[in-house]
Amino acid sequence: MVEIKTDTALEAMREAGRVVAHALAAARAAAVGVRLRELDEAARAILTKAGARSPFLGYQPSFAPTPFPAVVCASVNDAVSHGIPDDYRLRDGDLVSVDCGAKLDGWTGDAAISFTVGTPRPADLELIAATQQALDAGIAAATVGHRIGDISHAISTVARKADCGMPADFGGYGIGRQMHEDPHVPNHGRPGRGFPLRHGLALAIEPMLMAGGRNDYHTDPDGWTLRTIDGSRAAHIEHTIAITEDGPRILTLP
Repeated sequence: MVEIKTDTALEAMREAGRVVAHALAAARAAAVGVRLRELDEAARAILTKAGARSPFLGYQPSFAPTPFPAVVCASVNDAVSHGIPDDYRLRDGDLVSVDCGAKLDGWTGDAAISFTVGTPRPADLELIAATQQALDAGIAAATVGHRIGDISHAISTVARKADCGMPADFGGYGIGRQMHEDPHVPNHGRPGRGFPLRHGLALAIEPMLMAGGRNDYHTDPDGWTLRTIDGSRAAHIEHTIAITEDGPRILTLP
């Protein structure tokens, strides 16, 4: 069932989104030598200070063998998403994607960023830029009167132009009282198809681009971390947005 949010609910989601933005800003400050576990600890402190809780911690979807043990996903280099933050120390030139969620006063926000640590590889900067362009295109298509397929088509058009792949069975979703709600928002799709976009619909839109150009991937033994099948690098950028009569509104900004 798709829940259309009231304007009051969207304002509450905006506050949850603000907490997410602050946690991701702390992660973006990571430098060479920082452990991934430290990114998780910093995010936990920000959520706690805001009175929010993590929708990631303890989450266990059907594909996962164990509950997720952290409040952020931290994915490095060829890891596409769902990386578990551990004692790995960031190295010069690493490409890092951090995904974080927050639930505050019963409403949820979810966003992700990708960035490089130390001296960046030009190809990584291009990949991050293409991922951001795909997200921007998806958000621009998220207007009243369009459909989910218009968002999907906009994202995939940018990915194809950049010769990047995207994991075919992962994408965005409705969000609100829960982190994952209907409708699903694929990163591949045809325009004019799918659920109609209405004022009050809240969505998490999250392109994940893989530089090697393939759409297949494999899962680490931890049952969570998704990696490119060819070892190429990946980037993941996400925002929670609201469909409004005045255009799409990003809810996960500072």
